[in-house]
Amino acid sequence: MFSFEGFRLNRSSPAYFQLKNWISQAIRSGKSHPGMTLPSEREIAEELDISRVTVRKALDGLVADGLVVRRHGSGTFVAGPPQRVAQSLSRLYSFSEDMRARGREPGTAWIYRESGPADAEEARRLRIAPGDPVARLHRLRFADGEPIALEWTVSPSRFLPDPQAVGVSFYEALRARGHSPVRAFQNITAVTIGGEWARLLEVEDGHAALDIHRVAELGDGTLVEWSHSIFRGDAYDFVVDLSFPD
Repeated sequence: MFSFEGFRLNRSSPAYFQLKNWISQAIRSGKSHPGMTLPSEREIAEELDISRVTVRKALDGLVADGLVVRRHGSGTFVAGPPQRVAQSLSRLYSFSEDMRARGREPGTAWIYRESGPADAEEARRLRIAPGDPVARLHRLRFADGEPIALEWTVSPSRFLPDPQAVGVSFYEALRARGHSPVRAFQNITAVTIGGEWARLLEVEDGHAALDIHRVAELGDGTLVEWSHSIFRGDAYDFVVDLSFPD
């Protein structure tokens, strides 16, 4: 647990600023380590005999500086440098397969898995008729317990009749039914995120991210997937292997 031993307020500057600087120096000097838990706002306020408003303002500044992170329902922790992931755009990967290949453990937190009639946008993206049955998947993806991406996936129900059958990997579920995607088209846009998306990915509002739309098709050209993903910009890179023509 993070220690506040030796912290003393003076009249030189606002209390929140002194607290922020003291925690910042403790982190930068190596007296704390990434992942170390900070006491709650209430505990810090009581220990230092200052207001919770002062504590919250100091912690807000540290979060903005990237020195601490808040994890919903867990607390506030000393931040460590994110382990970036670089994925080649020359091959079609599933997130889970890619993480395993790197020696990292993929994880999933399901937000929903459901079936229903395709709306106009889903029908257009998948080249099916509005109202045709589709499976919808929405999940938060992790690498070694760190939230990396939000994903929304839609697939015609004839390829995925039971969305609950999808475990860690959507592509593994497709292959188990004999439907292996062979080609995909991806559009990547740089964006900033906030609100619920930022909260789920454990970043601050205005954080840089990659907004990705992908459609994947079978060998006969039938579209089997439309997905929309939001990847944290500080944790994921896409690379392209280019060659000169002969």
